[in-house]
Amino acid sequence: MATLAAASKDGVPRNAPMWFIWEDGAIWLLGSTDASSVKCINNDPRCAIEIVHFDNTAGVLLHLGLRGEASTEPMSPARFRQLLKKYLCDEESWNSWFIENVAMIGKPDGRLIKLKPQIFFTNNVSYFRTGPDFAWPPVSSKTAT
Repeated sequence: MATLAAASKDGVPRNAPMWFIWEDGAIWLLGSTDASSVKCINNDPRCAIEIVHFDNTAGVLLHLGLRGEASTEPMSPARFRQLLKKYLCDEESWNSWFIENVAMIGKPDGRLIKLKPQIFFTNNVSYFRTGPDFAWPPVSSKTAT
């Protein structure tokens, strides 16, 4: 999951967990014309997106941050299907109620939020359980901070 952070029209920060796909040098998130995330981006395109991979058992904690100005784009059914396939697997197994009532493939109010990041940053704090000797991927104790 990705978390989108943006400012509402009244300047109050908003954040939302969202499904995403990376294609054509951009991260794409789902939206609709009445979704608060789309309204925020239309009002002020500056945003941040965070993606965290956490596996407590393996001691893995990785963070990717993306920053920049996003746009809202008309729905692309092909891209949308790729995004849904990432989370729902093959189309034959999709819940038809979810697709028709929530996902709304092909509905006129469907939108995609697009961010071609201007800033990327990463953090690997996978040593949180074991210290630098057992970090993933391994890091030297001399370089661990």
